[in-house]
Amino acid sequence: MAACIHTERRPRLNSSGLRNLRQGGRLPGVVFGKNADNEIIHISTKQFEKWLKQGTSGFIELQMEGDRSMTVLLEDLQRNPVTGELVHVDFQLVQTGEIIRTKLGVKFVGTPIGTKSGGAVQIQDPFVEVEAFPKDLPSTVELDISAMEIGDTRFVKDLILPPNVTVISGDNELLISVSKP
Repeated sequence: MAACIHTERRPRLNSSGLRNLRQGGRLPGVVFGKNADNEIIHISTKQFEKWLKQGTSGFIELQMEGDRSMTVLLEDLQRNPVTGELVHVDFQLVQTGEIIRTKLGVKFVGTPIGTKSGGAVQIQDPFVEVEAFPKDLPSTVELDISAMEIGDTRFVKDLILPPNVTVISGDNELLISVSKP
């Protein structure tokens, strides 16, 4: 089930106009896609942050004025480097008959055994890049890390993905490790 966020079109604004938009609780963004015109939009910052806390993956239904809606995936998120506040968001338009390339969130399940011996968990990359038709795309990928000891690592090749999902990330890209403190 896709999350639904109300969306409005916005005109091109200068930096002070964008700052005023953000101060009003709105997050500027853009929706782009293959064979489609870019849509310049703004959404509720509070509503989007609520969706982010749920795991930052999966489809979002952007409800435009006039009963038009678009199914999108989060492509990029920009934050202020000092305050950490959201600055801008990019969405990729999902077209049902087209293969899409996106990043899936990796959900690490369990607590590594090595942490009981004083090991520290280091997450290197919580995402994996994949290609698939939208209907075959899982919202997240789970990786059980409960058996990891100090010195153990898990790579992209350790993920179990559905057969219709093609991994773009390299097999030897490091996802997580348990190291000595």
